[in-house]
Amino acid sequence: MKIGILSDSHDNVPMVDAAVAAFRERGVERVIHAGDFVAPFSAKRLSALDVPIIAVFGNCDGEHTVLSEVLPGIVSGARHETIDGKRFVIVHAAAWLSDEDRRAAEVIVCGHTHEARIDDSGPLLINPGECGGWVTGRATAALLDTETMSPELIELNS
Repeated sequence: MKIGILSDSHDNVPMVDAAVAAFRERGVERVIHAGDFVAPFSAKRLSALDVPIIAVFGNCDGEHTVLSEVLPGIVSGARHETIDGKRFVIVHAAAWLSDEDRRAAEVIVCGHTHEARIDDSGPLLINPGECGGWVTGRATAALLDTETMSPELIELNS
């Protein structure tokens, strides 16, 4: 299964649309967003993919009630999901994970730092960087193929 991963979109609708286009082109079957949509209007753009969206709140998400309407199932803190037989833990900031969360994970998806990072030295850690590109000037997302467990960083503004 191909999973599109993004975080920290911070209302940059053109970059969310670029992520949607990149995910569509790559045949993504599910999307994970690790928080900081900021407002519901940017979150709505992901629905154009017509695939399940797994999401958590970030520290900058203000409209929890409306975001919950747009993204049913969005949660605060760590979210545990089994996807294609793999145990995922999704959280906005890796520092928010408990030891129990870390032990439970085969894949950790996080954001918050705005810096893309892939680390396979323990559980596979994927921080897709910032979709919004506001802080670093680099808009990125990630793709994970659960069959090969090979993550790929996607440049959205190159």
